[in-house]
Amino acid sequence: MKEEHPVLNRLGAAIDRHCVGLSSDTAVPRLSVVAVVDPIEPVDLLYEPMICFVTGGRKRITAGELVQFAGPGEMMLTAIEVPVTVALEQVPYRSAVMRLDGNALTDLLVELDETGHTAPSATVGQISAPMPPELLDAVVRWVELLDAPEDIRPLAGRIEGEILYRLLRGSLGPVLRQWSVADSAATRVRAAARWIRARYTEPLSIDEIAEVAHMSAASLHRHFKAATGMSPLRYQKHLRLQEARRRLVADDATAAQIAQAVGYVSATQFNREYRTAYGLPPVQDGARLRARLTRTGPAPTGL
Repeated sequence: MKEEHPVLNRLGAAIDRHCVGLSSDTAVPRLSVVAVVDPIEPVDLLYEPMICFVTGGRKRITAGELVQFAGPGEMMLTAIEVPVTVALEQVPYRSAVMRLDGNALTDLLVELDETGHTAPSATVGQISAPMPPELLDAVVRWVELLDAPEDIRPLAGRIEGEILYRLLRGSLGPVLRQWSVADSAATRVRAAARWIRARYTEPLSIDEIAEVAHMSAASLHRHFKAATGMSPLRYQKHLRLQEARRRLVADDATAAQIAQAVGYVSATQFNREYRTAYGLPPVQDGARLRARLTRTGPAPTGL
């Protein structure tokens, strides 16, 4: 940061007090905290619907052809389950992460009588924006509940509701409404993404995915790519490769066995696509990742 920001510093200090390792869940429902001091290699993650409030450092998130950035005083909304690569461009990096509760958001929209709000025509899966002061204040109070565990049960839900209210009233509000409206293009894309995730090892066709989404193949392709940065079948491939990479580190199995386990019929195709994605053949990359794990410990899971 170019200048001191007392409220951001207060949020960063609260994160430091309660982050175990590089990232950790907390006693506050749907809150996790991240604190990374030293540079790390880019990390492959599967983002779930969430909002990341960044207090220090800067990250770059790549999802297919889409790239987003979030730095100090900014927030990033992810409205769909999507495989991403996260690179920390500046450290120390600290953030508080709220996993979105769709029921709480819908209940709030009903209370505000805003369920019929017109959603934006474009399907958006990820978006970043500055945090307004009143929202930042609520996020700080939410994280600081960790300093007073006896206050978590009576106050956490109330402050979380305030944060959602502030979000709906701000620049991310239209996107949050879009992803909450039943039978919108956005909710259909989200349903398709969940369906693919549950069946990523199976052979899938664009026509059957479109049928699940109740969209034409062309409409599904357009909206899905706008939300995730990739086509539905490329999305499936990313899920397979991420899981294969995880298994190369964690499982006692050959590359051919892992390829088959994640849905590849051809080991040659698996090797080719893996090398294109990660720069090394599976066996070499797995050995490199295990060596790194021995030196530095596990990579953060909640960036």
